[in-house]
Amino acid sequence: MSTNTLNLKRNGHKLNGFSTSEIGDDHLYTGLETPMKADAFKLNDDEKKQRIAILFEEIMDVMGLDLTDDSLQGTPKRVAKMYIDEIFSGLNPANKPKVALFDNKYQYNQMLVEKNITFYSNCEHHFVPIIGKAHVAYISSGKVIGLSKLNRIVQYYAKRPQVQERLTNQIAEELKSILETDDVAVIIDAKHLCVSSRGIKDDTSTTVTSYYGGQFNKSEKISELQNYINN
Repeated sequence: MSTNTLNLKRNGHKLNGFSTSEIGDDHLYTGLETPMKADAFKLNDDEKKQRIAILFEEIMDVMGLDLTDDSLQGTPKRVAKMYIDEIFSGLNPANKPKVALFDNKYQYNQMLVEKNITFYSNCEHHFVPIIGKAHVAYISSGKVIGLSKLNRIVQYYAKRPQVQERLTNQIAEELKSILETDDVAVIIDAKHLCVSSRGIKDDTSTTVTSYYGGQFNKSEKISELQNYINN
């Protein structure tokens, strides 16, 4: 998959000349970077939680829920805390994993594969979960990183409103930058609840995306990687 992205520009409520009503549920991928406002961090985390709790309480009220009920009273604050501290924590660069490089003293020059990295993300179109597994691989250019850091990088980019194509490329570009090599591969196989729990309500399909860089563009390397993943 190329790292080139769709160069779509928003114009009011239009995108490439189409209104949001015309786009409907169509799957859009507007760029490699997660769309963020310039003043995204004007509020600190505690201020964001307070504001979200107020707004979510209003949503619940509009839906007709009884906010005096014991079970619902704390829900707005719980949701706000979950959004900022957990499921959307990857929006904050302060939460980006710290990664140290080490010399490849073992002189291991074949691919290293970390497979079946479980992640939970959220579709940015409907804010419902994306549940999947990521497989990442790289060939050392002389440096290596701790295995758990591969998992942490996946989790960091997953914990934000996402599109699977963007998530795949963000993980790949981060690994290329850290490891100083183009020899990186990322494959993601995920279930989108915006497909299975609403709309078409197809509970059996999954979506697969991939990124192959450097040596991983060779057919023999792709076959080797697929063999590791499938066994």
